[in-house]
Amino acid sequence: MIAIIDYVAGNVKSVENAVRKLGYETLITSNPEEIKNADKVIFPGVGEASTAMNYLKSLKLNELIPTLKQPFLGICLGQQLLCDFSEEGNTKCLGIFDLKVKQFPATDIVPHMGWNNLQKISGKLLNGISEDDNFYFVHSYYCEIGENTTSECDYILPFSATLQKDNFYGTQFHPEKSGDVGSLILQNFLKIK
Repeated sequence: MIAIIDYVAGNVKSVENAVRKLGYETLITSNPEEIKNADKVIFPGVGEASTAMNYLKSLKLNELIPTLKQPFLGICLGQQLLCDFSEEGNTKCLGIFDLKVKQFPATDIVPHMGWNNLQKISGKLLNGISEDDNFYFVHSYYCEIGENTTSECDYILPFSATLQKDNFYGTQFHPEKSGDVGSLILQNFLKIK
């Protein structure tokens, strides 16, 4: 069973549809026991960091998530909340990745919205992905580059497009909205043991 965490952030249904299309059974849930017992967990996200963290705290999911041992994928805001701190609402996040989430400087069009490619690609989540492949991004905040960065994207400045540490994976882009290459990312994640 693939648990998709419902934390009143948008895009849960899009992620569910993309995973089901790949032939996997899903459960949209905010129940800690269901999340703990899932084979894999997906943490989607469209929303605002402090609101989302307050909701996680209200259900004690902020305590549960860092203890999970199964493969875990954070998407967009979901990846950002896996970091230490977000400038969005001055929010203390889950602290899995030792990184800060910062706001893009207003030197270009913000948010970063549209298709972009990845550079410096590594890790099993990105098996079969090349620097020619484009993914769909929509965000005004970005994760810094650090030791857990497995690919970068350059928009105004370089930032972490994907992250990985132990069983935790993250994508700043939306694989569920990125066509065939996005499906490949999800498939790679769903095959991780």
